Amino acid sequence: MTTAQLEKTEHSVDDFAKAPVNASLTSKQKLGFLRDMLRIRRFEQASLKLYQQGKMGGFLHLYIGQESVAVGTCSLLTPDDHCITAYREHGHAIVMGMTMDECMAELLGKSTGCSKGKGGSMHFFAPDKNFWGGHGIVAGQTPIGLGIAFALKYREIKGCCLTFLGDGAVNQGVFHESLNIAALWGVPVVFIVENNGYSMGTSLARSSSIRSCLAERANAYAMDWDIVNGENLYEVRAKSVEAITRAREESKPTLLEINTYRYYGHSVADANTKKYRKAEEIEFYKQNHDPIRLWEKQLKAEGVADDEKIAAIDHEARQEAARSVQFAEESPFPELQEIFDDVYYEVDQGTEAGHTGRHFFND
Repeated sequence: MTTAQLEKTEHSVDDFAKAPVNASLTSKQKLGFLRDMLRIRRFEQASLKLYQQGKMGGFLHLYIGQESVAVGTCSLLTPDDHCITAYREHGHAIVMGMTMDECMAELLGKSTGCSKGKGGSMHFFAPDKNFWGGHGIVAGQTPIGLGIAFALKYREIKGCCLTFLGDGAVNQGVFHESLNIAALWGVPVVFIVENNGYSMGTSLARSSSIRSCLAERANAYAMDWDIVNGENLYEVRAKSVEAITRAREESKPTLLEINTYRYYGHSVADANTKKYRKAEEIEFYKQNHDPIRLWEKQLKAEGVADDEKIAAIDHEARQEAARSVQFAEESPFPELQEIFDDVYYEVDQGTEAGHTGRHFFND
């Protein structure tokens, strides 16, 4: 997030605290937001340690620094709403109700994982919780989110689909195709660009042609848009609820750009994270724009929590993360023959289609 972008979204926290969606919050709900942000961070830190110990295969894209985005937006969802995102997905998964146990086990490739240990970090799924997963193909989730939202409209269900993507995905052709159809057909989808400033190792200024912000591209599709300061939980909720309400009540799409920042590299395997940006920049955001620190400060200013209460919530989050690590490490790996399962639904379910034709493994 550049200084200019911060200025564009800068408002008093109190301005957004007074918004109806925030003014009605109870102390319990506000503490719940803190609990969720801390749970995400402690889960991510625990997973990072496992990765560094060589216990995890594949990639690991950490969400540390962006917690307020997932918590603020997903806190507004109802049972008729849905969520889909990219590969930096752990925060969304936890907020949508997935347990740390099933998520950590998936990271370690265990059979008790949410995808039976076959997907890993980029493939958390929980259809029963309306969470349609992380997707490793850049922008590949955007037409799927569009389709989920269209299904709601087709079935006359007043819901929406939050479709998250990174700032690097906005330059993919399929994203623009999705914007066009969403606007043309009036689909209740909310596209949310989590702009953390870098597409892998390429800064926004070097990767995207913009006039003032990425969200402004929605003008080309006659679509509503807004830019949001992602470190301000009240602002995230106040602006997101407008888009969500527009989707539910008017069946109209919105493009939101939520400015945020990641402390670690594109993935943990990103060895150049301190080469394409200065260590001083990372430390500046940690000290001045950390969403958890800012929310803790806000809660103390409102008299909702003190240092003791915050420490207790943090302790609970750390303990939960530690238990999930133990659960994952003690869980078994999938049996070798299970490699043939979960490839074709028809074969697994024994449907007529599964017994006809030819499949690559049933010669």
